[in-house]
Amino acid sequence: MIWSKNETLSRAEMEALQLERLKETVFRVYEKVEPYRRKMDEAGIKPEDITSLSDLSRLPFVTKQDLRDNYPFGLFAVPKTDLLRIHASSGTTGKPTVVGYTKGDMDTWTECVSRIACAGGASAEDVAQICFGYGMFTGALGLHYGLENIGATIVPSSTGNSEKQIMYMKDFGTTLLVATPSYALRLAEVAREIGVDPKTDLNVKIGLVGSELLTDAMREEMHRCWGDDMLITSNYGMSELMGPGVSGECEYMCGMHINEDFFIPEIINPETGEVLPEGEWGELVITCIKKEALPLIRYRTRDITRLHYEKCKCGRTTVRMENLSGRSDDMLKIRGVNVFPSQIEEVVLSVDGLGPHYEIVVERDGYADKLTIRVELATATDSFKELERIEKEIKSKLRVVLGLDAKIQLESPNTLARFEGKAKRVRDLRNGV
Repeated sequence: MIWSKNETLSRAEMEALQLERLKETVFRVYEKVEPYRRKMDEAGIKPEDITSLSDLSRLPFVTKQDLRDNYPFGLFAVPKTDLLRIHASSGTTGKPTVVGYTKGDMDTWTECVSRIACAGGASAEDVAQICFGYGMFTGALGLHYGLENIGATIVPSSTGNSEKQIMYMKDFGTTLLVATPSYALRLAEVAREIGVDPKTDLNVKIGLVGSELLTDAMREEMHRCWGDDMLITSNYGMSELMGPGVSGECEYMCGMHINEDFFIPEIINPETGEVLPEGEWGELVITCIKKEALPLIRYRTRDITRLHYEKCKCGRTTVRMENLSGRSDDMLKIRGVNVFPSQIEEVVLSVDGLGPHYEIVVERDGYADKLTIRVELATATDSFKELERIEKEIKSKLRVVLGLDAKIQLESPNTLARFEGKAKRVRDLRNGV
């Protein structure tokens, strides 16, 4: 189901709407947000200079550091009395990034999430169990409001107590699961441990997963655990931009449809800042053109993807962003080679005999980097021949994908940490972390 007619606008209609909203946004932030005005003055550009969408590239970038430098409300375009909601990041590496919402922003957020929920197969008939943590994190409440708006029944179970989560699924007839991919796999694992088969004893037919990267291999693993007929779609957002609802996959799973009437995407070279041509991989930059409280312009997401503009088979004409290949700031530089954790995950999940749980450990031995991959066996085995096969296969595949040798550390089942929120897969000990 397509929720809004704006998802099917022609390219000319969409660009006309984007330009109108972009102009209004630039004028407003220049007038009301002093740090933006300073950035634009330094770049030698005034609001009246924005006469076409191509002029967007003349505007300066905004980064997460700008939000931290202006903590908590320095980038807001409205007084605090106009806010209905405040969210913030965890702030584990410094000051948290604070975001706020007016009544208009809340309506926009609900609209955007309703669209991506419908694209992912949700309807008023669903019982939606939200297994994101409720609180300052935007994911749970964002999906909650959007799914509630389309008429779905909400089970706000949050995270934790996985056995009770399974009980709710069984007793309430949950049909739709909202979770991170890693927690969805953990729930399936717990279900089997207590004698519940997710494929036959539960009725979960839709997975709206987000908050962490969904690789093709992870999606296949979810199908193995939950059933081949489960529709698993990925959705994208971040608190700085709004929360979930920036984009989401439809049933054809050929990229995540961006709500372009609210967000203008660009792809840039992450090193030079140059805007790249259509279809090229690079860093995603987003401009918010309908937000009232925190209208970020050219926000560098650090996520690596590419854009596709051709019309989708689902009928939507909005641009699609390809599933993320990683983050420019999550990239590991190991012995001069750029390594994304998603590359390692693809290899781990392609080897028979391994489970979906792994940890990447990077250390420094003298002046050389040392890469260790801890991987969990799917089932316990004492067969030296089988263990040798697994180790050789994963080493060989990693060498092809990364061009690096890695130490493989095979672990018994249920050894590695499990996560209810975003999975923490990397320990980089070169900086004492």
